[in-house]
Amino acid sequence: MANVFKALGDPTRREILKLLNERDMNAGEIAERFDMSKPAITKHLDILREAELISSEKKGLFVIYSINVTVLQEALSNFISIFDKK
Repeated sequence: MANVFKALGDPTRREILKLLNERDMNAGEIAERFDMSKPAITKHLDILREAELISSEKKGLFVIYSINVTVLQEALSNFISIFDKK
């Protein structure tokens, strides 16, 4: 769960999740939305993937990224349960 909160701690990664919540996208489409290098976007995508907040699938020449809402819901549920115990 620490990886999830680390990933969510960055505003760029939160914005990427918002974009992927609208539709699946490839790295180029995501990079077009930001004023930073493609390698920087790739690093953000790697962190999100390591936290299992997104998944990727090779389709032809492109890697398509999708949001994994289940992991996000689990992290939020676990976070909220901390306060329920008090």
